[in-house]
Amino acid sequence: MNKGVAITGMGIISSIGNTVEENFQSLIDKTPKISRIKNIETIHKNHIKVGEIKATNDELVRILDLPKSNNYSRTALLGEIAAKEAVKNAKITDINIYKTGLISATSVGGMDKTEQYYYTQFEESKNRKYIESHPAGDATTKIANSLGITKFVTTISTACSSSANAIMLGSRMIKAGKLDRVIVGGSDCLSKFTINGFKTLMILSETNCKPFDQNRTGLNLGEAAAFLVLESDKIIEKEKKKVLAYISGYANTNDAFHQTASSDNGEGATLAMNQAIKIANLIPQNINYINAHGTATENNDNSESKAILRVFDKKIPHLSSTKAYTGHTLAAAAAVEAVYSILSLQKGIVFPNLNFETPIAESNIIPVTTVLHTKLNHVLSNSFGFGGNCSTLIFSKA
Repeated sequence: MNKGVAITGMGIISSIGNTVEENFQSLIDKTPKISRIKNIETIHKNHIKVGEIKATNDELVRILDLPKSNNYSRTALLGEIAAKEAVKNAKITDINIYKTGLISATSVGGMDKTEQYYYTQFEESKNRKYIESHPAGDATTKIANSLGITKFVTTISTACSSSANAIMLGSRMIKAGKLDRVIVGGSDCLSKFTINGFKTLMILSETNCKPFDQNRTGLNLGEAAAFLVLESDKIIEKEKKKVLAYISGYANTNDAFHQTASSDNGEGATLAMNQAIKIANLIPQNINYINAHGTATENNDNSESKAILRVFDKKIPHLSSTKAYTGHTLAAAAAVEAVYSILSLQKGIVFPNLNFETPIAESNIIPVTTVLHTKLNHVLSNSFGFGGNCSTLIFSKA
């Protein structure tokens, strides 16, 4: 087995909690937070359900103690809250005493402000500052400035696999000796742009989503941010730091099938899982739990199920999707589920796949539906994005 890269801190804010502890409690209490839209004025607010963080932007600004003159998007606000929690959790007091980088992922960026102020900014200049916060890298820059990181700062945007690829890149940079410490993760907020886009694709559910259920009707969008602190063996040994878990395997492949759909046989997902397992120096039977991408769409769940069968045959590990708790948080999803995977390893718990009733006829995969206490050494987490971008991470017990 490959010991991997050490994880020493994590932070998260999602619809089911503002901290790691709050998220964990909601997971074991089987308390999802999927509801009608409150913070966005949209014609769809009474027709779809989402995983919305109920705090307003003004409330998030107060949490971060920002000046009223700020031009933060909601993506940046959520991201900074989660990143600061991760750094605090890692007990870092001097961020730049070692070579430290930030790799942050997003797909929405500052769209929530752009769609609000784009047309009026030509006549009035006071809100033009929000248009300047539109680029995906703006939230990353704000988080880096807040944390004081200057050595290496970059943004990844590969749709719903974005933060998995941020975690993978950070791990590779530490292994290559390019950085000693990397804060990795992602942030995405809800916006009319994403709601309308997914509505056009006809994959949004008007009820609570049902991952891996034969009668699934689509996904619930969500918003969240989550970050991990990765540190080199040098730091762990020198500071005798507590390790939460290790990233032992990772892989990124491409389905090369369709702009928004996965292949029928899950080719990209199969390749990603097999390669991640190989990099971790494991075999499929070593995986104890799969935190599935599990979006509850017709295409994804069918494709992912077939890929899992191809990799694990009839010896499928415990499996569940946690998206019925939070909704699909797009670029933040893999980082959110990384936090959940680490909690699973630490607590010896498989979190339930909510709302499941009937297995998919083609695969007959049955996920875990209750809080399951069991010994876990290796958790595999899948994240698949538009454009065929398929990523798999393997987390191993410290």
